[in-house]
Amino acid sequence: MADAPTHADVKEMNFETALKQLEEIVDKLERGDVPLDESIAIYERGEALRNRCDALLKAAEAKIEKIKLNREGKPAGTEPLDG
Repeated sequence: MADAPTHADVKEMNFETALKQLEEIVDKLERGDVPLDESIAIYERGEALRNRCDALLKAAEAKIEKIKLNREGKPAGTEPLDG
């Protein structure tokens, strides 16, 4: 894992890959059978993965639109979710 200090590869991951790796890290840390120095390293990677997942979720949320309904309750276009 040559990129461990910078975690540059995380910036290219899709949500599913980043989440899967984050779940694996959480499992390792919860088991408590990882040496301290490795725990610190994987915690830092976990933080990078969490940030990536958060950024991807925020980007997806920004694209979500809600359907506007007309007076008869039929779809009449879309508007921003928080609009």
